[in-house]
Amino acid sequence: MSFQVINPATGETVKEIPVWDNASVEAALSQVAAATPGWAGRPIAERCELMRKAAQVLRDNKEKYAQIITTEMGKLIKDARAEVEKCASVCDYYAEHGPEFLKDETLASDASHSFVAYLPLGTVLAVMPWNFPFWQVFRFAAPALVAGNTGLLKHASNVPESALAIEEVFQQAGFPAGTFRTLMIRASQVQKVIEDSRVHAVTLTGSEPAGRQVAATAGANIKKSVLELGGSDAFIVLEDADLDEAARVAVTSRYLNTGQSCIAAKRFIVVDAIAEDFVARFKAGAEALQPGDPMNEATTLAPMARNDLRDELHQQVTDSIAAGAVAVTGCQPGEAKGAYYLPSILDRVEPGMRAYGEELFGPVAIVIRARDEDDAIRIANDSPFGLGGSIWTRDTQRGDRLARQMQSGATFVNGMVKSDPRLPFGGIKNSGYGRELSHHGIHEFVNAKTIWIK
Repeated sequence: MSFQVINPATGETVKEIPVWDNASVEAALSQVAAATPGWAGRPIAERCELMRKAAQVLRDNKEKYAQIITTEMGKLIKDARAEVEKCASVCDYYAEHGPEFLKDETLASDASHSFVAYLPLGTVLAVMPWNFPFWQVFRFAAPALVAGNTGLLKHASNVPESALAIEEVFQQAGFPAGTFRTLMIRASQVQKVIEDSRVHAVTLTGSEPAGRQVAATAGANIKKSVLELGGSDAFIVLEDADLDEAARVAVTSRYLNTGQSCIAAKRFIVVDAIAEDFVARFKAGAEALQPGDPMNEATTLAPMARNDLRDELHQQVTDSIAAGAVAVTGCQPGEAKGAYYLPSILDRVEPGMRAYGEELFGPVAIVIRARDEDDAIRIANDSPFGLGGSIWTRDTQRGDRLARQMQSGATFVNGMVKSDPRLPFGGIKNSGYGRELSHHGIHEFVNAKTIWIK
């Protein structure tokens, strides 16, 4: 058995990488277990210095890693370079701020001295997706390793070279052997790894079914878990919004990474008074995108990651049109060989349609008409997901008020939802639980230990 690297732009198999047997998994687990106490015992200044070196390795090899990303999952080459740079930035961020985030917190009590010490849990298993094959991993790894944990990575099966390259980054940076290992295993092998006593926590970014399975296994074994699952982010456009700016950002937010992002704007909830004007602007922006070879610097819309994902998306679209949704533009696979889908907009989406209740993980925007701001918030919250959302209005106080009403882990007013190392990231409802990034993220996988001294 092997993992196949299939170029989504051409459909060609470019590499095969063997799946590990049980003996290989055992060897890696043993190595990480042996490395864990020593890594936890290293002064945090040393851990941070190695993380700075990891950032430099990423920058020194940016083009190499970007080409791996683009070849494996089809991301535009310029966006792949930006992803690698963002990974370097998160390494720098935790190298700089880790000591402050992890310093002892003094608390008053009946003791002469009482405080909370933030100590590593041990080994954290990360089950990661293909859509941001470097960023999703470093978003977990940088804070976890700075905190003194060791890491194991089970990456998506279609990005095996990315998985191995990430392990290479830490090796080249000088991290001790066994501090971070990639496991070349299938999804069916994950449960046993979570159950292993040498694994102390698990984090997953991925689908809701995968999250439920991982959470169930972690819970059964009394192990901490963090889940970042699907999203169907609302993008509310009110009557007083700057429509040109809202439409411009709408195109970026919906079609970035070919729409294959959990925090992409997916549901465009537009009040009736300006709906036609907004949709016209949005349509023009979508149609200006240029599908093509993701290695070509001029291309602005890449293929989807796999043919099966494209076909599933198209079925959601055709089922919604059959139920009464209006195809504004696109709504068809591309003509080029590969997993291409045209930039698409579905208007007049209503409850009962697949596009209303399901996540569309690809370059398809849905427009839902709302009567007013109250109706817009009601529609935004009428979703099983709660990852992110945005509100567009010239009145920032109005935006603040409505942002508090939106059921999501993050709401941006007059801006695109994005992850930022300085801000916590995560969802509610079926979008998961726990937080990554900022000081909140580094505290997810530590023992907040009370120490009381008489």
